[in-house]
Amino acid sequence: MSRPSTMTDALVRMHTGQWFTFTDFKNQTYANLRLTEKMGVDGELIDNPHSLPTEEEINIKLTEVQTAWDLQNDSYKSNRRKEYPSIEDQLDDIYHNGVSGWKATIKITKDKYPKG
Repeated sequence: MSRPSTMTDALVRMHTGQWFTFTDFKNQTYANLRLTEKMGVDGELIDNPHSLPTEEEINIKLTEVQTAWDLQNDSYKSNRRKEYPSIEDQLDDIYHNGVSGWKATIKITKDKYPKG
């Protein structure tokens, strides 16, 4: 999944279900954003209980989901997580080379992706 970047990316994370629509799907701008009158919940159509968020609220939510995505996918932590040996391999490294040998192995990845 790519980094959230659109108003729709924020809207789908604000509430579940199809609670919003656009008057022009090719031009998904705030001016074209509308609430659906009804929405499906547990197989039934109910009146939409949500109100239209402000453009500022949508931008705040988009920033929030982008930050969460960045922490999961672009941070030093996620980069390290992708490169560290499996837990099984790390335990094997400790068994055969001791903790100091394991630390040397892990240090390569830590040095490659330093904090901040």
